[in-house]
Amino acid sequence: MTKIVSLEQILKALPDIDVVAEIERGFVALSEGKVEVPPVGELLFPDESGELHIKYGAVRGDDVFVVKLATGFFNNPKLGLPPFSGCMLVLSAKTGQVLCILLEEGELTNHRTAAAGAVVARHLAPARLETIGICGAGVQARLQADYLRRVTQCRDLVLWARDVERATEAVRDIARMGYSARVAASPEEVASSSQLIVTTTAAHQPYLFAGSIRPGTHITAMGSDTPEKNEIDPMILKSAALVVADSIPQCLVRGEIHAAIAAGVLRREDVVELGNVISGKAGRRSPEDITVADLTGVAVQDIMIAKAVVARTT
Repeated sequence: MTKIVSLEQILKALPDIDVVAEIERGFVALSEGKVEVPPVGELLFPDESGELHIKYGAVRGDDVFVVKLATGFFNNPKLGLPPFSGCMLVLSAKTGQVLCILLEEGELTNHRTAAAGAVVARHLAPARLETIGICGAGVQARLQADYLRRVTQCRDLVLWARDVERATEAVRDIARMGYSARVAASPEEVASSSQLIVTTTAAHQPYLFAGSIRPGTHITAMGSDTPEKNEIDPMILKSAALVVADSIPQCLVRGEIHAAIAAGVLRREDVVELGNVISGKAGRRSPEDITVADLTGVAVQDIMIAKAVVARTT
């Protein structure tokens, strides 16, 4: 019989899960060729600033596989509704039966996304990290700050968003996490102040430019998860000593790497996959290196977090 797990049960289980470690293991398995991840299914609702992503896959040898439906409707806050929703289906890899439905309403997607940022920071953040910079003021901006506490000692943070009121609210929430947090007047101020920058917006035009990036900076770009979105100047990727994809096949068709290749400033062979960074096959070579990680969100993240939740709720 299919088990239905409520959001309340999921949130109760999450504190007992080392989400960063689970996601890290998933990326390594992906880069080792142990995970089947078909292309992302996508349905866009431009009139509503909305999108549906269908991500699914299987780890070879597992007893289960996972299908996730995730929506982002970014006008929802104006209607008093959360911007994200969705669910995850856990099915038997032996019989195809639906074993479990996780009514996660976007929470697991948000946490696995934030955990990926923490994984990247663990392996690519500069050794001398004095200030974290975040671009954006939504759910992911807050979760990035939360998860970065788990992998860095840095507690100084600067945040920029186009909406100053929302930026102020985000900074207030982040300060409650123990950060000394402040609002930046521009992306340039974030770049001049920070050694680790995380971009979390749904921008369709770059707002962070190569001329603003200092030597030694690491950038984790995670807002651009469709072919149309683009947060950072492709010239940043051209100047980077290391460009990392969560999934190379996926980043060739969406995200910042896709935009840089389309602009003719980056080659496929210049990109390494995150799992290979984690396993030590690639990484920062010099304190002066500019590094970029493009996180488009991969089904293996959903598989890993879904399996962990099911193990604690069924």
